[in-house]
Amino acid sequence: MRKIHNIKLNYEFQKPILDGEKTFEVRCNDRGYQKGDLIKFRVYEGRRNIIEPLDDMVFEITYVLSGWHIDAGYVVFAFKPYKEEA
Repeated sequence: MRKIHNIKLNYEFQKPILDGEKTFEVRCNDRGYQKGDLIKFRVYEGRRNIIEPLDDMVFEITYVLSGWHIDAGYVVFAFKPYKEEA
């Protein structure tokens, strides 16, 4: 079953994601990220949630990497903008 993950994102990383330059995340795997899961980023500056364009976007996880010299309990996942199937 596909999950939707709402995760915090530092403000400085918003523009590279919007520009399509940043297409991956390194995260603690406390949520069981899987290929096909959806991501909604919530942009934060310091401790304050700020409303930004990225808040309205949904991304799909396209690849999950664990092990392979990545610290135990962490994953690297690739993502792309999600387009709902017709």
